Amino acid sequence: MFSSLLGFTAVAILLTVSPGPDFAVVLRTSLGSGRRPALCSALGIAAGCFVWGLAGAAGLTAMLSASRAAYDALRIAGALYLMWLGFQALRSARRSAKAAREAKASRTEAGSTEAGSTEAGSTEADGTETGAPVPETGPADRQSPLQAFRTGLLTNVLNPKVGVVYMSLLPQFIPHDAPVVTTTLLLVAVHAVLGLVWLGGIALAVHRARAFFQRPHVRRRMDQATGGVLLALGAAVGVETAR
Repeated sequence: MFSSLLGFTAVAILLTVSPGPDFAVVLRTSLGSGRRPALCSALGIAAGCFVWGLAGAAGLTAMLSASRAAYDALRIAGALYLMWLGFQALRSARRSAKAAREAKASRTEAGSTEAGSTEAGSTEADGTETGAPVPETGPADRQSPLQAFRTGLLTNVLNPKVGVVYMSLLPQFIPHDAPVVTTTLLLVAVHAVLGLVWLGGIALAVHRARAFFQRPHVRRRMDQATGGVLLALGAAVGVETAR
């Protein structure tokens, strides 16, 4: 059992650090909502691993592997969900760009106001003070910890490749005399812990560098990059399923 755990841990590390939807989702959540929601999204991804682990132990992933229609249906659902997350990220980047333009226009208008005018620094008709910074991310763009957990969970559960990998990989590390369900959950727990460490480290690193990542132009570029990656991943899954 000990040698099986060591061997699986080595393989699981490679699976964990490979870039994919989980990485993009946690990065996006950390940038848009902060450290706590990002950690909750990583926790949701880990919970998704246990869902697939239990499904594998119950034989559901074998059914998905045998049923092309069920497998394709789940892949399409996952692709649409990834593309929706990517669309949200790109929409946030567009809103940030619009807010930056409005803030620049306000500062320009304030600079052109005559010195000594009694209206200088007064509140504009929309209730925003002239030259006041416009928030880059509105409340609609932020996720609560529960919403972030759900996003991470759905990202993993709607990815049938996780189930197929578990179905094909885990049996190789289960000793013949070991209880299947218990050993399966133990191996899944190893993978989940590694994922929490890796994705949690990403969330904390982004939080520590928040002064850099919260710069308007950096934030927009990161939103555009993560949104593009999520859209590309979803589109790639959709094209591969359609073949």
